[in-house]
Amino acid sequence: MKNILLLIIAFIFSTVAVSQELQPIKLLPPQTEKGKTLMKALAERRSTREFSDRAMGLQDISNVLWAANGINRANEMKHTAPTAVNWQEIDIYVVLGKGIYRYDPHDSTLYPIVKGDLREQAGTQEYVKTAPLNLIYVADYSKMKSAEETKKESYASADAAFIAENVYLVCAAFDMGCVVRASVDREKLSVTLKLRPEQKIVLCQTVGFLK
Repeated sequence: MKNILLLIIAFIFSTVAVSQELQPIKLLPPQTEKGKTLMKALAERRSTREFSDRAMGLQDISNVLWAANGINRANEMKHTAPTAVNWQEIDIYVVLGKGIYRYDPHDSTLYPIVKGDLREQAGTQEYVKTAPLNLIYVADYSKMKSAEETKKESYASADAAFIAENVYLVCAAFDMGCVVRASVDREKLSVTLKLRPEQKIVLCQTVGFLK
């Protein structure tokens, strides 16, 4: 009887643990008919280092990620941001207060990587720890098969910059703020993100509502 009771307790605890694990997040369709015009967004594009404590909803996050590097030509599976030789070597890791996810633009889903509030690892600046959204741009050098080894970093840097600028524009269009950053403990964050040796952190970007 005692053994049966212990098994029941173990089952209950294992069930609770599983239910508390991060689950994939299906993103919403982007609001392509809303927001300011491109020229207005360009006029208001700027870096922000102060963010309000207002939470970002799923629609806000969906808009930002689709603009960043979503699929804008579904019949060709082409993206909003260009890459050299169409390598598509940049992955976006999404750091939220409850965990870190990897953005998959092909099915518009965030796939969990690690649970917990790990925002402080997304950068060395104080505002990073409390901002609602941090994006980590990771280049997978293994996808750049035809590139000379010495040129992979410059290609990846340019491709990450295209994505970062898309984020600047969508933030300006929807009255949000952002700032692109290079200051981060890459070695520590690479371990947290479970990156392979051929995956390199290129840039980070903090996003939130204006204070």
